Amino acid sequence: MKSSSDLPTINDRKPEGKNAQGAAYRVLVVDDSVFVTKQISQILNSEGFEVVATAGNGEEGLEKYKELHPNIDVVTMDITMPKMDGVTALEKIMEFDKNAKVIMVSALGKQDLVKKALMTGAKNYIVKPLDRKKVLERVVSVLK
Repeated sequence: MKSSSDLPTINDRKPEGKNAQGAAYRVLVVDDSVFVTKQISQILNSEGFEVVATAGNGEEGLEKYKELHPNIDVVTMDITMPKMDGVTALEKIMEFDKNAKVIMVSALGKQDLVKKALMTGAKNYIVKPLDRKKVLERVVSVLK
């Protein structure tokens, strides 16, 4: 029987979801789609990130951010949501914490809203349908 020392070490790399001290980066996922929330959470969890909370609309996302601050490293924020859209929630989060790291999540064809979000303070954006590699690239780039 093979022991673990016989197996190649292709996975011997530091998970991208851990900081230099080895602690998991903490993420708040804000999206009105349960499917998208699950997808983002699974992608991030697979790399060692910790999804500390999720919210189904901008209003809830803002409340959770304030409640968990300063223990949030990054927020993924859907642009189109009920009650309060992502751009408005972003504006309110930036008023509360000018150093917040928010990544917008948008469907194709929402470039003008993405542009507005980036001008408001969003650090990056992810386009739906989600691509695992791109999600990780964008989230990691904002944290470095």
